[in-house]
Amino acid sequence: MKQILLTAALLMATACGAQKTTKLPAPNMKRQTTTVMEAYKQRRSQRTFNQKELSRQDLADLLWTAQGVNREDGRLTMPSCMNWQEIRLYLFDRKGVSLYDPKTHSLQEVAQGDQRKLIAGRQDFVMQAPVSLLLVADLEKNGHTDARSREMAAVDAGICTQNICLFCAAAGLATVPRASMEHEKLSALLGLTEHQIPMMNCPVGYPKEEASK
Repeated sequence: MKQILLTAALLMATACGAQKTTKLPAPNMKRQTTTVMEAYKQRRSQRTFNQKELSRQDLADLLWTAQGVNREDGRLTMPSCMNWQEIRLYLFDRKGVSLYDPKTHSLQEVAQGDQRKLIAGRQDFVMQAPVSLLLVADLEKNGHTDARSREMAAVDAGICTQNICLFCAAAGLATVPRASMEHEKLSALLGLTEHQIPMMNCPVGYPKEEASK
């Protein structure tokens, strides 16, 4: 029995030790993109993707525009009710799942292996996209879990989603905002509580026509 417990403890320690933090490149503030008005003009939902991986710079800029720190006081590119900053942003790719940390502009691994099927659900086109972003509302950060707090968290998730969509339009990336996913399985995978709610997701990649270039 002691040997079994020791083996289990070693396996848990190995799993914890395997988790890693990946520092992202600084956001490119001189990035050449379209104007704001042109980004709105180009904004559309796209469901076909080139499967090539996003460059590290494109990924870093995408996450920063979604909810990165843009002021010395720690406030973000996305506003949130009472500055609760309750939206967690998870990155799903072929290698695993990571949580974006705006304060350090880094990714913290939380699960290994390709878990994108939990985002796709019954819509297989999502698997074409090299990454999917999952927005989780953490009501425990609000200090309230009533219906009104959930409504405001949904608004904040919508704001973050719009940040993602506008960046993709401006930077020539493809995305589509979605609410369908395997909610219960995602909650189990990420160890979420009943007050940490998967709200939206956005598969992101280069447009399909990029494959011919």
